[in-house]
Amino acid sequence: MASTQTIAQHYGRADLGTVILAALNAAGKNIDRLEPDDLAPIDELHSRGRESTSDLAQLLALKGDETVLDVGCGIGGPSRYLAKTYGCRVTGLDLTPEFCQVAAMLAERTGLAGKVEYRQGDALAMPFADRTFDVAWSQSVAMNIADRDRLNNEIKRVLKPTGRFAFSDVVDAGGGAPHFPVPWARESSISFLLTAQATRAKLEAAGFNVITFEDETARALARAEGRMKSAGAPLALGLHIVLGQDAPAMLKNMRRNYQEGRVGLVQGIATRRN
Repeated sequence: MASTQTIAQHYGRADLGTVILAALNAAGKNIDRLEPDDLAPIDELHSRGRESTSDLAQLLALKGDETVLDVGCGIGGPSRYLAKTYGCRVTGLDLTPEFCQVAAMLAERTGLAGKVEYRQGDALAMPFADRTFDVAWSQSVAMNIADRDRLNNEIKRVLKPTGRFAFSDVVDAGGGAPHFPVPWARESSISFLLTAQATRAKLEAAGFNVITFEDETARALARAEGRMKSAGAPLALGLHIVLGQDAPAMLKNMRRNYQEGRVGLVQGIATRRN
């Protein structure tokens, strides 16, 4: 089984904050007074990007007074979007120290430090008390976690009795093993995909009622194809800034994996079953 250190090393990049600020500055952004939208090409590391985050938030119909836990928050794109758009207070948890450091820095530069905070930690042993959060949120995280039962139980543990879980996951679509590298893994040892059916069954077994479960594969493929069509022109801002030199191969393989039915994408909302 892959260690948490191996997974963190996959995502870690030296001087990531400096690299991001330099790219933003080169793109003409005011790095001292950033807007969350300035960062969207960089900090939405999951399939479908900002569109996925917006769709998932709409499914939740947030009121703005919720406390949200973003499990596997990356460099904080979704957490800042939720805080800015809805007014929620968001805590981000991520295994990768560099991601937490960069997320906190970008929260300061977007004026959202009072609404978001970030903790380094393991999703299988979260540093939070039982029944702390109104909402748990997770996008493109579970693929790195072999013990899905433990993950789901931890998410349920930290949710209040009326809590909801919003999720978006890449799944095994049955067409064969993925082509690597992909954004969550350079090779198979840290990739643990379940089918859509197994993903739902695991949530229900952990004590969740799945109230919305949607197949977003076609939309993910359309976005992947659109991204590849524009790949010939160099972009000042894009996922390559975070993913590094492997980004072109990762994004090309994601398109191929969707095209060949090797992976799919699902999103949904589940409520805690008391």
